[in-house]
Amino acid sequence: MHSQTNQLLYLSQAEVIEAGITMGEIIDAMEVMFRAKGEGRTEMPPKPGIHPGGENFAHAMPAYIPDLDSAGIKWVSGFPDNPSKGLPYISGLLIFNDVTTGLPLAVMDCVWITAKRTGASSAISARHLARPESAVLGILGCGVQGRSHVEAMKELFPISKVMAYDLNTDAQQTFTSEIASQFDLEVVPVQSPREAVSGCDIVVTAGPMTKKPHATIQAGWLDAGAFASLVDYDSYWQPAAMHEVDKFCTDDRTQFESTRQGGLFSGYTGCPCRSRRTRHGPKTGPQYPARAYHDRQSGSGPE
Repeated sequence: MHSQTNQLLYLSQAEVIEAGITMGEIIDAMEVMFRAKGEGRTEMPPKPGIHPGGENFAHAMPAYIPDLDSAGIKWVSGFPDNPSKGLPYISGLLIFNDVTTGLPLAVMDCVWITAKRTGASSAISARHLARPESAVLGILGCGVQGRSHVEAMKELFPISKVMAYDLNTDAQQTFTSEIASQFDLEVVPVQSPREAVSGCDIVVTAGPMTKKPHATIQAGWLDAGAFASLVDYDSYWQPAAMHEVDKFCTDDRTQFESTRQGGLFSGYTGCPCRSRRTRHGPKTGPQYPARAYHDRQSGSGPE
């Protein structure tokens, strides 16, 4: 673009981070988006994707949010074998458009944005579904999303302890030391996945998203009154574990059904609540469901 008014801004990942947007600001913006979406004031169609071999995926994610004067598209990929090659699991770009002219205003790296936005989405769901006094957080998957979820949950809850599980002990130990130092929390590296589920108020599964779930988490592991966010879809969860919860919620029922048609959540036969119905539900009497899940659909897979 040659005119000064139509210059295209490119932001690297470092420049996106340097913008200094806080998790609190991201959560506030996401609250605006979710309310507008629940009330039918957004365009956010089910994301098309391609799957170039194995568990790899690349998704296109367009959206228009008039309440935020925003329009754009994210092209994001997830290749589970990349870390063994010294490459990130998640990579991609986001294009931001002028809502009045359609001109692209910026192209930016989407990795940091995806991580923070996903954590914020789970935290907003927990705000409306988890007990407000929740203090023990279970993290299964000590990667980028594990870190962003600790940050987001600590923004809204009095988190004091994190139970951290990962098959990769090096990743687990690095996560443990970094999170303990950054957030002044007690972080316990646990040896079994159940230790990061049972006894926790909030549970986040953030491992690689797989077409065939390893289904590690069994019925009876999640405590009564606990909340779980399935960042990696049903990869960690046995069907019986999903069916035993009192409330199973999704932020996008159409996207959920599209995902299920693609082979994910094949073991869950129920119909999830929409976030609009659960976010504003009554909180009298027994205030929170005995167990609640949130399946995050308005976004990509875990990082």
